Amino acid sequence: MEKQKILIIDDDSRNIFALKAVLKAKGYSCVSALSAAEGLDMLSAGGIAVVLLDMMMPEMDGYEALSRIRKSDEMAAVPVIAVTAQAMVGDRERCLDAGADAYISKPINVEDLMNLLKQYTV
Repeated sequence: MEKQKILIIDDDSRNIFALKAVLKAKGYSCVSALSAAEGLDMLSAGGIAVVLLDMMMPEMDGYEALSRIRKSDEMAAVPVIAVTAQAMVGDRERCLDAGADAYISKPINVEDLMNLLKQYTV
């Protein structure tokens, strides 16, 4: 059985490539967006189980994207895992306060990511 679809929103194609490789190897179906605006369009179309959202992106950052997701009737219920290279004291809380369901720092620990995804996917 294929697991639910994961949307990766990250402005760095290398991060997307690496995450997709790991997730596909674990049986997940993935789609990706190189900008928050593109990701929000994909998310609003439906069919997404979990979003892996890079918090530091040009134009619209992850905090703005999270705000829009949480204010939207179609998207508000979708779990969002904040992904960030910022691992300073307070960053985790800032992401969770902004509406993320969970937080993971880069470089991503695959085991930690799998444990998080198990909480939000079937």
